Amino acid sequence: MADRLPTGISVLDRQLDGGIPPGSILLLTADPASQSESLLYEIAAARGTLYVTTVRSEQAVRDAVDRYRGDIGRLTVRDAGDYPPIDNATRLVKDLPESSNLLVDVVDPLEAADPARYRAFLNELQTHLVNTGSIAVLHAMHRDPPENRSLTEHMADVVFDLKTDTEGSQIVNRLAVPKFRGGGALEETIKLKLTDGVTIDTSRDIA
Repeated sequence: MADRLPTGISVLDRQLDGGIPPGSILLLTADPASQSESLLYEIAAARGTLYVTTVRSEQAVRDAVDRYRGDIGRLTVRDAGDYPPIDNATRLVKDLPESSNLLVDVVDPLEAADPARYRAFLNELQTHLVNTGSIAVLHAMHRDPPENRSLTEHMADVVFDLKTDTEGSQIVNRLAVPKFRGGGALEETIKLKLTDGVTIDTSRDIA
């Protein structure tokens, strides 16, 4: 569809009729010990990206991106981790250019803010995304979610939920899209291989 921005992950874009509508907030939830950052780096390569880090340093993010897929042009990394991170993130959002990505990795420290302050941040973010025709990806951790996680889930237009199963002889990654505001959520999960880029895992499950 012409009114969608590709995620840069072809296996998802085909399922999502071309990508994500401009102006959307996408919430990506995953385990801390998973390869969820692979999804972030693929999205960052799709178009100009402002990567806001709240935990790792700017250099650590750049080094990780370089190791994953080499240099990504039009990538700006900014550290919002100093106190208070939500004020820093609010200031950085205003620098987001037209038709670009905003990645917040991870959003958990922002969710620890006062609920009214966090709600104002999300609404300001949504307005700026609509005005610039951009999308935001909020990367969140499954374990010990802050109290404002339900607010993030409600405000998000699209939700990607990555589950990583390490119990068997193989590591299995399944991506669910339970929410897609203004479109159709996926009825089935997608089994992904995250070892070399992001591809469909065609191996069969053994009962």
